[in-house]
Amino acid sequence: MRTELDDLLSQAIARAENLGASGADAVAIDYTEASVRVRLGEVEELQRSHQRHLGIRVFVGKRQAISSSSDLRPEAIDQLVDDTVGMAKVIADDPASGLPEPSQTGAIFTDGPGLYDESVESMDMEHGVSWAKAAEAEAMRDPRMTNSEGATFGFTSAKRHYAASGGVAGSYRTSAFSGWVVPVASLDGAMERDYWYTTRRMLSELDSPELVGRKAAELTLRRLGATQPKTAEVPVIFDSRTASALIGYVASALSGYSIYRGSSYLVDRIGQRIASDAITLVDDGTLAGLMGTKPYDGEGIKTGRTSVIERGLLQSYLFDAYSARKCGAETTGNASRAISDAPTVAPTNLHVQPGTASLEDMLADVQSGFYVTELIGFGVNLTTGDYSQGASGLWIEKGRFSHAVAEVSIAGNLLTMLQEVDCVGHDLDRYRAVSSPSLRIRELMVAGA
Repeated sequence: MRTELDDLLSQAIARAENLGASGADAVAIDYTEASVRVRLGEVEELQRSHQRHLGIRVFVGKRQAISSSSDLRPEAIDQLVDDTVGMAKVIADDPASGLPEPSQTGAIFTDGPGLYDESVESMDMEHGVSWAKAAEAEAMRDPRMTNSEGATFGFTSAKRHYAASGGVAGSYRTSAFSGWVVPVASLDGAMERDYWYTTRRMLSELDSPELVGRKAAELTLRRLGATQPKTAEVPVIFDSRTASALIGYVASALSGYSIYRGSSYLVDRIGQRIASDAITLVDDGTLAGLMGTKPYDGEGIKTGRTSVIERGLLQSYLFDAYSARKCGAETTGNASRAISDAPTVAPTNLHVQPGTASLEDMLADVQSGFYVTELIGFGVNLTTGDYSQGASGLWIEKGRFSHAVAEVSIAGNLLTMLQEVDCVGHDLDRYRAVSSPSLRIRELMVAGA
């Protein structure tokens, strides 16, 4: 069913064309978010907001201008369009600017599978308070738990609309529910914290607060008594959280914008080996119910599946229409669009395909090594791939966890690190938009005492 926002987008595009625009597209969002934060059993923060925004992008030949507004009165949108067309007429030409080719877009787009839970419409804050209190209470059961940074429950509901010259139009709804807890444990005057969380599109699929609380407590307690190891080159296992952070850096290097600007260590490496044959990386915006899934991207391109790395060989970068033109390629349907900004490139569901190894398998033949559970700071040069970050985690001796370690740094190069992956775990969290199972790197410099 068409809504007021659909009509506003169509009218805005028609007005822009009547004023001399050679093409235009527009986006609108109707967005509700709410969250509750509990700390030590007491509600500390309640938030709820509802927003509606509209943005339009206008082309006059190869000139482009973008404007947005939260004032959705028809007369305000008319003025917005007039001003945007006026700006586009005087801005400098950009040969790569323009809408996607008509052959790349469809006519009508609808909701994708498993993205919207209607229960979000009747969700009240009492449910969030109960969830957060239960998660924190479970996390605090052990007497070594002496404090808490709180537990949070939140949910969002959004209706996203898109329209473009040529009759392209569509909308889809999404919901999301999430919960976190961050307990603090103490031993001999030293304090440690860690966290666990759950995020789903469907409320019924959310992990229970008790499960999240127990996991957060387990991760926190194992950090107690941390020491600083001696500097050494040893096997390093990144757990699924920290491995996902590594893949996030790779995602930035894969962006078409990084490629055409020459600011990525992956420039001109299509068809080359950039990882071990244990690594297959896929971006797929069609997977039902996941956090990065959507029926079309920020430019009306139907989302699909892109094989990015196949058994270590680089197969594709990620593009929107603009970066694809700059690189002489075609868009991969990875345009991400904020209301007031031009599209840019972002992954949908970018996942390293899981292996078969359990944690015990990954530990078994490590005589001395480092299991990373937290990365600290930012120390990645995407142009060269040089990598250095602070870290903490667990030391491994003879295939078992020996003790907690902290105040170390890891140094290497992303290209070499991925090529040195010799074992991939089976613990992929598909509900992160960018995610990896645990990864074992054959040898890496760990700097400590």
